[in-house]
Amino acid sequence: MKTLPESAWRRRNGMPHLLGVLGAGQGETRFVGGCVRDTLLQIPVNDVDLATRLAPTEVVRRLEEAGIKAVPTGLAHGTITAVLAGRPVEVTTLRRDVSTDGRRATIAYTHDWKEDAARRDFTINALSADPLSGEIFDYFGGLADLDARHIRFIGEARVRIAEDHLRILRFFRFHARFGAGQPDQQGLAACAERANDLMALSRERIADELLKLLGLPDPEPTIRLMLEHSILAPVLPEIEGAERQAGVEPDPIRRLAALLPCDPVLAASVAARLRLSKRASARLVSAAEVALDEPFYLAYRIGAAQAVDRFLLHSPAVPDLKALIAWKRPLLPVRGGDLIGMGLKAGPAVARVLRIVEEEWARSGFAEDRRAALALARNQVAEALRESQ
Repeated sequence: MKTLPESAWRRRNGMPHLLGVLGAGQGETRFVGGCVRDTLLQIPVNDVDLATRLAPTEVVRRLEEAGIKAVPTGLAHGTITAVLAGRPVEVTTLRRDVSTDGRRATIAYTHDWKEDAARRDFTINALSADPLSGEIFDYFGGLADLDARHIRFIGEARVRIAEDHLRILRFFRFHARFGAGQPDQQGLAACAERANDLMALSRERIADELLKLLGLPDPEPTIRLMLEHSILAPVLPEIEGAERQAGVEPDPIRRLAALLPCDPVLAASVAARLRLSKRASARLVSAAEVALDEPFYLAYRIGAAQAVDRFLLHSPAVPDLKALIAWKRPLLPVRGGDLIGMGLKAGPAVARVLRIVEEEWARSGFAEDRRAALALARNQVAEALRESQ
C-alpha cells in the first residue's frame, strides 16, 4: 500500500481540527489533487484541497459550529473555503458531470470517490489520500505516470478536451512542469486535432494559462512543441518562435514578448486580445521597442524590468543584469522651489526647466551630491532667464 509521506503542511495550524470536523476519521474527507501529487514529488505544497462526501450546506454548518471561518467561494460548484490561521483550504463536495459545453459543466453531487476522480483532467491530478492513515487511492494509474513523469488524460483525450477546451493548454503546461521525455502521443494528437476549440474560450482564461506556462523554469521545449503542432495558431497566430533566456528569473511577460515580432502596435493588439492588465500591457508594448540606451539611464526612464526586457530581447551585448535588476531609482535632489529661489518665476517654466535639469542629471550619472545637482540647475535657470529677456 502506497502512503503519503509525512509533511509539514499536514500538521499546519488547525488542520487536524478541520479534518476532525469534516469526518476524516469516518472516511468522509480526503486530501486530493495537487497537494498529494506535489508531496509525492517532494516539491513544496502551496495549496491544500480537500474532497468530501458531505454536502456543501453540511460543510458550512460543521465549520461554523466549530468556529472555523467558512467562505462560499464556489458554492454553486460545491466548493467552500475554510480559513485556518489566515490560510485557505478548499473543501469541495464529490461531484460528477451531468453535461459540459467545453467552457463550463453542470454538475451533480455524488458519494463515489472514483466518479469524482474521473472528472479530473490528468491521472496525476486524480490521486487522493486518507488524511489519517496516509493511504493513497489511485483509480487511473496516476502513481505509475507520476513515477514516469508522464502526463496522461483520464479516459479518451478527445472526449476530455471536448468537455473543457482549456485542457489543451493545461496538457502542455503540466508537461512543461512535471513531464519528462516525449509527451503522451494520444494526448498530443488530440490537442493538435482540437486546437481550434481554444477560440471558444475567454481570452482571460487563455492568458492565465499561457502566462503560467511561460513562468515555468524552462518552457521553451514545450513552446516549440506547441508551435510545431499549431496549437496556438487559432488564438495567437502572431507567435513566431521560442528562445531560451538565461541569467535572470523567469518572467512570463518577457517570454511572451520574445515569442512576438518586434512591433509595438502588434504587441498592443495582442495585449488587448488577451485582456492583460494595464501594467502588463505597457510592459509587453515596451519590450517590443528596440530603442536602447545606457542601461541605468534606460532603467530610469522606463523602469528596471522593462530595461532588462529590451536588453535581453534586442541587444547582442547584455549588461550586468543582476546589477540592473537590483538598481534602485534615485530621486532628483532638486525641487521646483529651488528653481524659484534661483530667480525663475513660478509657473510652466519651472516644470519645463526641471525636466531639462533631470535629463542632464540622469545623463551625467545621477550625482547624489546635491551641490552638483544645484549647479546643473543654476546653469539651466540662467539659460531660461536669458531666453525670457
